[in-house]
Amino acid sequence: MVRALRAAVAGGVDDSVRRRAEYSTDASNYRVVPSVVVFPRDVDDALAALEVARGLGVPVTSRGGGTSVAGNAVGTGVVLDWSRHVNRVLDVDPDARTARVEPGVVMAMLQREAALHGLRFGPDPSTQARATLGGMIGNNACGPRAVAYGRTADNVLELDVVDGRGRRFTAGRGLEPVAGLDALVRSELEVLRTELGRFGRQVSGYSLEHLLPENGADLAKALVGTEGTVVTLLGATVRLVPVSAAPVLVVLGYPDMATAADAVPALLAHRPLAIEGMDARLVDVVRRVKGASAVPPLPEGAGWMMVEVGGDTLDEAMDRARALAADAGTRAVGVFPPGPQAAAMWRIREDGAGLGGRTPSGEQAWPGFEDSAVPPERLGAYLRDLEALMAQHRVDGLAYGHFGDGCVHLRLDIPLERSGDPLRAFMTDAAHLVASHGGSLSGEHGDGRARSELLPVMYSERAIGVFEAFKALLDPDDLLNPGVLVRPNAFDADLRRPHAHPLPAARGGFAFEHDGGDFTTAVHRCVGVGKCRADSTATGGFMCPSYLATRDEKDSTRGRARVLQEMANGTLVSRGWSSPEVHEALDLCLSCKACSSDCPAGVDMAQYKAEALHQTYRGRLRPVNHYVLGWLPRWTRLVTRVPGLARLSNAVLGVRPLAQVVLRLGGMDTRRKMVDFSPAPFRSRVRRGEVDVRRGSAPPATSDGTTLSVTGTSGRPPVLLWTDSFSDALAPSIPVAAVQVLRAAGYEVIVPDHDACCGLTWISTGQLDGARKRLTHLLEVLGPFAVNGVPIVGLEPSCTAVLRSDLLDLLPGDPRAVAVARATRTLAELLTAPAPVGPGDRWQLPDLSDVTAVVQPHCHHHAVMTYTADRTLLREAGASFSTLAGCCGLAGNFGMEAGHYDVSVQVAENALLPALRAAAPGDVLLADGYSCRTQADQLAGVQGVHLAELLAAHLPLPPPQQPSHQPPPR
Repeated sequence: MVRALRAAVAGGVDDSVRRRAEYSTDASNYRVVPSVVVFPRDVDDALAALEVARGLGVPVTSRGGGTSVAGNAVGTGVVLDWSRHVNRVLDVDPDARTARVEPGVVMAMLQREAALHGLRFGPDPSTQARATLGGMIGNNACGPRAVAYGRTADNVLELDVVDGRGRRFTAGRGLEPVAGLDALVRSELEVLRTELGRFGRQVSGYSLEHLLPENGADLAKALVGTEGTVVTLLGATVRLVPVSAAPVLVVLGYPDMATAADAVPALLAHRPLAIEGMDARLVDVVRRVKGASAVPPLPEGAGWMMVEVGGDTLDEAMDRARALAADAGTRAVGVFPPGPQAAAMWRIREDGAGLGGRTPSGEQAWPGFEDSAVPPERLGAYLRDLEALMAQHRVDGLAYGHFGDGCVHLRLDIPLERSGDPLRAFMTDAAHLVASHGGSLSGEHGDGRARSELLPVMYSERAIGVFEAFKALLDPDDLLNPGVLVRPNAFDADLRRPHAHPLPAARGGFAFEHDGGDFTTAVHRCVGVGKCRADSTATGGFMCPSYLATRDEKDSTRGRARVLQEMANGTLVSRGWSSPEVHEALDLCLSCKACSSDCPAGVDMAQYKAEALHQTYRGRLRPVNHYVLGWLPRWTRLVTRVPGLARLSNAVLGVRPLAQVVLRLGGMDTRRKMVDFSPAPFRSRVRRGEVDVRRGSAPPATSDGTTLSVTGTSGRPPVLLWTDSFSDALAPSIPVAAVQVLRAAGYEVIVPDHDACCGLTWISTGQLDGARKRLTHLLEVLGPFAVNGVPIVGLEPSCTAVLRSDLLDLLPGDPRAVAVARATRTLAELLTAPAPVGPGDRWQLPDLSDVTAVVQPHCHHHAVMTYTADRTLLREAGASFSTLAGCCGLAGNFGMEAGHYDVSVQVAENALLPALRAAAPGDVLLADGYSCRTQADQLAGVQGVHLAELLAAHLPLPPPQQPSHQPPPR
């Protein structure tokens, strides 16, 4: 089969273990390993692949973004990935308000193209930044605004398809393309009219009501939602609608979700664009995961509805919002015109698919009964019964959903670690519950492997027979996505989680306390929502830079997690930590940590990569770059402490041929430059008394456990300036500038007597024993200050982030680690906190009104500390600035290592390099990260500055000293 495919297909044909692992699951509970993954270059390529598979009797599953939560994008045999190449918007006709698209086009791309003409595609699922139109058509996706614009089926005009027999045709109105279909419809009119199409979100099964003569005998609409089981989509013509000119968001508070649902029928009378329900516990999770600033002020309540209304003008929309609020049955009302607060509210809703993957107590929650729907007038009663059923089965989850359509999203902490039996017990009872309310097992995600077996609970035997007959007309040999909808597999078969073996935290590695000390549990945080595949740089996201550069699933956070999950399974990726598939998957991970904050499920691939490298090379010889780059602080300390050696090293490494030899021997790319060592490191200047700081150590805690206060000798509040290895030896002007700024802000600056390395480079190369040794020493140096309440200011973002995150997971039992993490601040966090000087006295920030800056936040800064304080400081200081999103591409050792240069440059092209090319003369590059400044220097010849340097350069000049009348000293 693979030989035949490679002979027939111009695109990629990959049957490697790693590739099959990446595609073994989607966003569902299921694991089905394909035989081969095909990446067609165009439609003809796909037709050739389908012909080969059909001739050999091999099943085919079509896949778009792989975001299916029902398991309808995994299968044995051939998986066709349309998203890689067959992903264009072919045409937008603004006059006809239509668009022609290929199946792999991402929904957000269509929205961008249509927006140029004031148009949009109506349905907009929360995954639109990575979901493809082919997948939306396969599932009959809906989203929040389907209440106004209808489902995907309601917005499809024509489909270019090929069926399981190999017949290619255009489906639109009329049944002629499929022989025997007209006769089937005429013989089953009663079933089609009474059991199908009873309410808007009845998505389960085949939507054959569209074939009725009174519904236009629309074959295109009937094929929407068939989940790739009867035809393979090659292209589509879809309807577009005008963009609402001024949407206003109304947030309504209620005592609980069910009470909120009771108000839906009255709200529908106002013809809103969207009605979304949101539980208070989901909002609490957002606050905990994203920070309190991520949630705008909400009206009082424990359950909310987000209702969007439109209008030709903002005034008209506001009038409609007020009228709707008057009929809402609550006085808890918040109105959000278009702007940051409304956008933040919608982000909460968009992240629900990932944030809902954990219960309020932090337990893993799973899809399955993920998108049930009932007629909206039954929603309140249904929610009350569903809550009682959950209590009966002792399961929990965070409910939210499209309340205007009666659709409820819910993931549950059903214990799947050992068996699928609990899933079967709950799903069976839940299916009977939703059927008793006249509802649908699926309201927008399709049935897939999760619910197809339960369709007889919802439909009569005769209706199931009609579904089987429909499939037989188009795919008689059952080659298209078999086991789904018709002749379904058991919904507790092929579950992924029960087959994954525990991998308890091993000696010397991370503790993984947030996942019960189990690496397997940690990597199964990835539920496959695929946010790592979205280009979120336009909205401030940083994940996943390598995927944005290569557009290859293996370089997404999800693809890497799938390979690690297969390692835990042990049957496909079978050599444990040392499996080549593991290291291929992790090779292009930049360890940027953006996924730890941007991934709604909290996946931290940088941590997983460090753990994998640690376990692989523990007690073994490592790659040479682990010693060269992983021990960089050791080498800088050696070079800078020997008098004259820094200048000699810089001179020798400044000779390009010699530098290239050193780079090659050190496992680095010869196109890179070596670092410049400072002849006068910061700590050396401190020891010589050249910097106005106090040296010393904080007193230890007393024997009874209390701590002693640390007071400044000048009467100023003390702050500890922690100088990391990079700032000390490679960029000492930064801590010098920081001292000037901190003293101007009213602090007495203390520099500890001893070095304190955070072990960052040891962590990023997986040398966790070495990292722990350095962090233990760091606690001895910084711990006494922290427990005595002295703020610790870090200057290098990646090192500061270690103290706020990895420190706690590498030394979890040490209370000093907690104290240091809590005491550590960025410079901006300290300077934007309440003023430290006298009561009512506030330091005036330097005037930056003459500064126009391109700001490149460090990825670790974004992920661990957030860049909020820095933005606040720059705004208050009057600077004009644009903040880039996404990694600079160097990412510490990553961009220096051999084999990574081209990807490193491509990542820089995502945001940094275009911004530098577009900058005006005199604009400043503000980049606190040493890597970010190095990348800008080496690739664009631009010298970046640290925030401390920018502020210090704009400090008011000290008043001139009065001339002394005393004679000069002899």
